[in-house]
Amino acid sequence: MKLSRFAAFASSLLLGSVLALTGAGTAQAAESAALDYVALGDSYSSGVGAGSYDSASGDCKRSTKAYPRLWANANAPSSFAFTACSGAVTTDVTGKQLGPLSSATDLVSITIGGNDAGFADVMTTCVLQSESTCVNRVNQAKGYVDSTLPARLDAVYNAIRAKAPAARVVVLGYPRFYQLGGSCIAGLSETERKAINGASDYLNAAVAKRAADHGFAFASVVPAFTGHEICSGSAWLHSVNWLNIGESYHPTAAGQSGGYLPTFRSAA
Repeated sequence: MKLSRFAAFASSLLLGSVLALTGAGTAQAAESAALDYVALGDSYSSGVGAGSYDSASGDCKRSTKAYPRLWANANAPSSFAFTACSGAVTTDVTGKQLGPLSSATDLVSITIGGNDAGFADVMTTCVLQSESTCVNRVNQAKGYVDSTLPARLDAVYNAIRAKAPAARVVVLGYPRFYQLGGSCIAGLSETERKAINGASDYLNAAVAKRAADHGFAFASVVPAFTGHEICSGSAWLHSVNWLNIGESYHPTAAGQSGGYLPTFRSAA
């Protein structure tokens, strides 16, 4: 999710080698090679924060270290289309990203909804303004998640299913951003951090409900990121990065390979 307004690949290869020795790897590789995979969504799928951006992707900032690319590298699907884009909202997905989908598509991944709910403005408000203003803005975002986001998600999911009727669709959620308790030099109070985490949970619950209603798999990354939140001492998320503000509150390369990749791999 882009803050525009605020201005283990190696492990997979090793696992594949071990499986190949047992005979299971050959079958898995053959199955993966037959897949046509399309990766959709916002910056959590494009890989903002992970670095190593494909220059051809421009402002979409698709990273070679993003989980879709890592999964494709490890599994060698018969085709791979990567259209996720930094800053994307639901209408960007339906209007700009669905071109590669077809009746032949077997697997789709997506993260979407955070930008619609105003993630960038929430984080900007909480970092720059008072605690009460932060909490009020979080509550406004939760109201949007209740009133408006479900229909927007329905539009995306309906469009995906119409263009790729046989695909397995994996909808991934968002991590909790902060480890709570103890001391943390993050510029936010415990109340603010708790409110932001609660908003993430609230958004994930709404996304999971809409995904389930469409027969899609929902994959929560919260378990994988537990112990790796901001303030954890082993964070897989950028805190405020004043030198590259767009990467703030996005997964690092370790967050993509250690958090998103295994979560997607388990659900694909």
